[in-house]
Amino acid sequence: MKNTFGQNTTVTIFGESHGHAIGAVIDGLIPGLKVDHDFISYQLSRRRPSLQTDTARSEPDNFKIISGIFNGKTTGTPLCIIIPNENVRSEDYNYGIARPSHADYTAHVKYNGFEDYRGGGHFSGRITAAIVAVGGIIIPALKEMGITVGTHILKCGGVCDRDFLDIKSDIDKLSVSSFPVLEQKCGEEMCEKIIIAKKQLDSIGGITETAVYGIPAGYGEPMFDSVESILSHAIFSIGGIKGVEFGLGFGFADKSGSAANDPMRYENGNFVTTTNNNGGINGGITNGMPIIFRCAVKPTPSIAKEQQTIDFIKKENADISVRGRHDPAIIRRICPVIDSITAITVFDILQSKSDLNFYK
Repeated sequence: MKNTFGQNTTVTIFGESHGHAIGAVIDGLIPGLKVDHDFISYQLSRRRPSLQTDTARSEPDNFKIISGIFNGKTTGTPLCIIIPNENVRSEDYNYGIARPSHADYTAHVKYNGFEDYRGGGHFSGRITAAIVAVGGIIIPALKEMGITVGTHILKCGGVCDRDFLDIKSDIDKLSVSSFPVLEQKCGEEMCEKIIIAKKQLDSIGGITETAVYGIPAGYGEPMFDSVESILSHAIFSIGGIKGVEFGLGFGFADKSGSAANDPMRYENGNFVTTTNNNGGINGGITNGMPIIFRCAVKPTPSIAKEQQTIDFIKKENADISVRGRHDPAIIRRICPVIDSITAITVFDILQSKSDLNFYK
């Protein structure tokens, strides 16, 4: 089983959707980092259901940090965060009837029938709360270095938000937004599309866009530990993400080299590119420009419409209308998760250089 990510700072995620608790253990944290419980709580609130577009299951996320901090700062020893599950309805889940596009069947095969299937078990989106809690520690540490991370909904229900423009300002705006878009009107239209899908007993997906601002040049390794490969590795651990592209991404396929290349200049002695089609990465290494990437988020697979499926216990065909409390679109709540896993990954990449100073 592989539930640990990272090389310098490792994060291990544990727990199940309807178990006693979920949580994370962070090992390799630099000692002396400030841990702000209020900020962790705020980050968890950004992920928590709060709008008509979200699931009815709302957990208070009363987290506890039971090791690794003393006098409000990290000690350098393993830090453990526990988040109790306090609002479960396990009776909504029937073992053996696989929910289409969920991990019910694959988990049954992998774990020989011993998996906790309630609420999706270890494969539930509930587990991402632990990632966000870890992000609540890592994001401020990066901010001390002048590095910020922000994600917005670029597209949902056929409605498109604008791209990042003034990236630092846009990230600041997103950090206090209840519905993470850069144009409020677009957010209102997206919400309408999500509510329509909900009324139709269906769901919709979308595309997110993430920016990492302030990361210096020279980080990342060629080939198998490129910045793109490490970030993709982490991001694909989030259930529901089925595609990642950096910079212009698949748009490169329709460009000529002269149109796709990023012209290089010096401005006031600092290296810049006049465009950022490569998303801040060349040869797998950061070039000092903002890292930009987008994620394809699939529609929530738990829908009340009747679907064809199987009963993998009886080994026969079946039909299902998924019961329980589910989001008609997970794209709003997935944005702080992407922020957090991105921050965790960037923090780990930065630690690869021994001359890095996290302290001011």
